[in-house]
Amino acid sequence: MNCRLILTAALIAAATLATAQQKAPPVSPAATATATIGGKTITIKYNSPGVKGREGKLFGKDGRIGKDPHYPVWRGGANPATTLITEGDLTIGDLKVPAGTYTLFFDISDPDNWVMIVSKDVGEWGLAYDSTKDLGRTPMKMTKPSAMVENLKYTIDALGGTTGKITLEWEDHSASVLIAVH
Repeated sequence: MNCRLILTAALIAAATLATAQQKAPPVSPAATATATIGGKTITIKYNSPGVKGREGKLFGKDGRIGKDPHYPVWRGGANPATTLITEGDLTIGDLKVPAGTYTLFFDISDPDNWVMIVSKDVGEWGLAYDSTKDLGRTPMKMTKPSAMVENLKYTIDALGGTTGKITLEWEDHSASVLIAVH
């Protein structure tokens, strides 16, 4: 009888430990946008936060993002820095970007005119913005998505030949910029 009790207790303890070790899904899961344009692969790696009932309370000086210590510069995602990887030389908007790996940030000080910032600093946490590491900045075209976008998403669209477009959408904002591969 004692043997059965000990065995039952051990099985319950093992099941409890196994359940405790299972991780909940990440709050802001990792995501990737990729496209091949002009024979070169372009990839954006990011973590995708959700609006989670905060619509109208994320952007702006008094919004959730406005509380970030680097506001009005925003990391354009969550957790690790958003990373751009390009196999070929690009022109993003009016900015020349050599093939390589970069970090993306966004100046959102003007809600109607966001600016993409391409940083040469890579591998840092998303809040480690340092303007001295900027490769450069380029304006983005702002529009409104057809519906509220719950989870932040990037898309890279091939438009034909060597041209394409990068778009960032979240909440009630959509910011895009044309790209060309050289």
